[in-house]
Amino acid sequence: MTEIELLWELPTWGLLLIAVGAIALLLVMIIKLRIHAFLALIIVSLVTAIATGIPPGSVITTLTAGFGSTLASVALLVGLGAMLGRMLETSGGAKVLTDELIKRFGEKRAPLALSIASLMMGFPIFFDAGLVVMLPIIFAVARRLGGSLLTYAFPAATAFSVMHIFVPPHPGPVAATGLLGADVGLVLVFGLIVAIPTWYIVGYKFGTWVGKRYDIPVPEILSGAKSDTSADEFRSTPKLGTIIFLLVLPLVLIFLNTGLNALATAEVVSLDDGWVQTLRLIGETPVALLITVLLAMYLLGWRQKKESRLIETIVDSALGPVCAIILITGAGGMFGGVLRASGIGNAIADSLDAIGLPLIVAGFIIAAIVRVAQGSATVALTTAAALVQPVVAADGSLNPVELAAIVLALAAGSVFAGHVNDSGFWLVSRFFGMDTQTTLKTWTVGQALVGVFGFIFALAIFLVAGAV
Repeated sequence: MTEIELLWELPTWGLLLIAVGAIALLLVMIIKLRIHAFLALIIVSLVTAIATGIPPGSVITTLTAGFGSTLASVALLVGLGAMLGRMLETSGGAKVLTDELIKRFGEKRAPLALSIASLMMGFPIFFDAGLVVMLPIIFAVARRLGGSLLTYAFPAATAFSVMHIFVPPHPGPVAATGLLGADVGLVLVFGLIVAIPTWYIVGYKFGTWVGKRYDIPVPEILSGAKSDTSADEFRSTPKLGTIIFLLVLPLVLIFLNTGLNALATAEVVSLDDGWVQTLRLIGETPVALLITVLLAMYLLGWRQKKESRLIETIVDSALGPVCAIILITGAGGMFGGVLRASGIGNAIADSLDAIGLPLIVAGFIIAAIVRVAQGSATVALTTAAALVQPVVAADGSLNPVELAAIVLALAAGSVFAGHVNDSGFWLVSRFFGMDTQTTLKTWTVGQALVGVFGFIFALAIFLVAGAV
């Protein structure tokens, strides 16, 4: 979207005041007045656009651009992921894998087992795609063992989150690595060193505590209607190897894309080569999930002698329950898009840049405040990286490990305290069946802790590297 010329230029404090007021209004509408989140997000986005000086002729364009860009990345993933999850759930495949996990790790270690699987899947696969693929397994384990869904889901979701934000070949750390001229291999190694203990402290330890404090039942979003008998007809108790194959396949395919991107950044391969472009296409997340869904239809349906009508019914039944998730997530992206169009992120970043804090601290704070103000982790990370890049370029004393640590500090700031202007917040809220207030108390606090602990580990790496 082209840059919009605002009707009036507000100072940073004015933009901040509007952002805080908009978020407060949104929370009042959803929590106190019980207005549906989809409607509340549209209303607040519209009011915010007008208040920040976006011209009337550009208001709808701005709203639909934020809505559409979010749906472009979320709708296909959620829709295809829900189809795959529905087939795994109704075929009995999720139960087969659940039984094996519990047999090997024991009931007490089930949350840990789910988290370790999520960490491994999270290496090449994006947060939202990985989460929707793992949800049927998480739900099945939670139903089998009982207790709050958060005991099992929070550690796994946090595992996907830390891998997505800290570890290449995910786009955020790769972009920041390129902007700052850091070594992608070092960022990957030290990213794992930051991500794993951060996940253990926040995802596993804090997550299991959250599960004891908030009793969230397992939602029926992947189970279909209670009166629906097609699930009983579709059940076939597939082999464990088939289920593992269907879970690992998208991971392997997506790695074709993310791995080749990383190799291209390191100048090992060229993105102009035809074979590279073909493999990258196969590894694009929507294509990888589409291939997996089609194979699941064959392996769990046609190969089991199920009628095509039944398979179609099962796949179709997955879409209805996730429509609300897709729309609310898109509306969350709309709100964040309006805040970005108002220029609030750049205004905050420019003001903080002039304070004169140490480079790694300033970068973290800039990324964190831009993240809280406008919602997008990617925008927060790239904004902070672009601002500190001239300082990094002018300072010839930074060694490669210090550069990698700065990238990770910026990444930590960019994930800080995701809330109502972040589309991922609504994805977690609706898939986990939590209201807005509970999501703020659990997921938002957890993401804030991921940012804080991630920064602490990155700062420690920076200080040790500087002292050696």
